[in-house]
Amino acid sequence: MQQPTDRYTRTAMLLHWLVAVLIIANLVLIWTMSLDPKPLVRPMINLHKSIGLTVLGLVLIRVLWRLTHRPPPLPQSYPAIERRGAHLAHLVLYVLILGLPISGYIHDSAFAQAAAHPLRLYGLVPFPRIGPIMALDPATKQRVHDFWFSVHGFLAYGLYALLALHVLGALKHQLLDRQPELARMLPWGRRPVATKLGNDG
Repeated sequence: MQQPTDRYTRTAMLLHWLVAVLIIANLVLIWTMSLDPKPLVRPMINLHKSIGLTVLGLVLIRVLWRLTHRPPPLPQSYPAIERRGAHLAHLVLYVLILGLPISGYIHDSAFAQAAAHPLRLYGLVPFPRIGPIMALDPATKQRVHDFWFSVHGFLAYGLYALLALHVLGALKHQLLDRQPELARMLPWGRRPVATKLGNDG
């Protein structure tokens, strides 16, 4: 009889796919903005910021969940170097996904015209910028803005590369190694043994 696949909890799955969908949406927004549809640029930028802040909140929740809910172990059939590489890739992925909205939030707070463009989540909920950065003198503020904008772009390219490796690795295990890799993070299939340090969620 086939053994049940060790899978993440429902909460971990929900957070994973919500973050994935929002990141893809933000990438599509960035690529669309590069086409220069001028009347839509400002609303698209505002939506990009809202999605980024939402991702930040969800990832912080995911980190807290991960700290209290032990993830399912990788199959022992995977080579040790692949298991270590997967853990390292997940750590770097968390750093990038957290670093992107944080760097974006910093450079947005240093935006010279920030006062004329209040930050509102999805156009509805006022959201504060970083006061000490907004209070900087114009020259310093511009340097802060430019530096963190560069950091934001650098992290974005790193995320592109790591997401590609993440997807290719999962497909490699699923299609070439014939391991039920995708079932670990999909909400259907046989239930796993509880992986929470307490009750399953």
